[in-house]
Amino acid sequence: MIIGICGGTGSGKTTIARQVVERGGEENVILIEQDSYYLNLSEIPLDERKQANFDHPGAVDFDLFVNHLARLKNGETVDIPHYDFSTHTRADQMRRVESKPVVLIEGILLFAEPRIVELLDVKIFIDTPDDMRLLRRIKRDMKERGRTLDQILTQYEKTIRPMHEKFVNPSKMHADIVIPHGGKSAVAFEFLWTFLNKRLMNEKIFATR
Repeated sequence: MIIGICGGTGSGKTTIARQVVERGGEENVILIEQDSYYLNLSEIPLDERKQANFDHPGAVDFDLFVNHLARLKNGETVDIPHYDFSTHTRADQMRRVESKPVVLIEGILLFAEPRIVELLDVKIFIDTPDDMRLLRRIKRDMKERGRTLDQILTQYEKTIRPMHEKFVNPSKMHADIVIPHGGKSAVAFEFLWTFLNKRLMNEKIFATR
């Protein structure tokens, strides 16, 4: 089974995804992030890389992403790229991933790519207010990606917000489940897990947990 978790930047996708992995068990669930599949920009100057629109579907290597998901669904092993956000390039090392009963993917543009939507068995959208998402983005990018507040706000105004309105938010229509308020509600997650667990048991993917 392939489960997709989508939502805007800073919506809480990773938090929900990790909770699903914890409940399902790492022996049963593998988590793959869309961020690993950004195109390698090593051939252009660093200043130009920083200006790239990373919130447009064209920034993602969906050909490779779809290929890897199809191979995992067939029980094969794949080598997932490691993307360095400080240089906007792919690192030399790869992450070898073996197929597991559940492949869980998360990213902002998953539902904007028809080939990904077609592969997904369950589609979850995390719906989070814009101000909350921006605050989370600021904290993450300053701490983990070495960006200044001015750089983050400029990027948000120039690409993140317009691309969210054009590609991410409209893709919510493909979701089977929409979780509000950034997935912070324990009740919402328990509902989600009950739904997923029932599907997993019905399809005999693994026993109840």
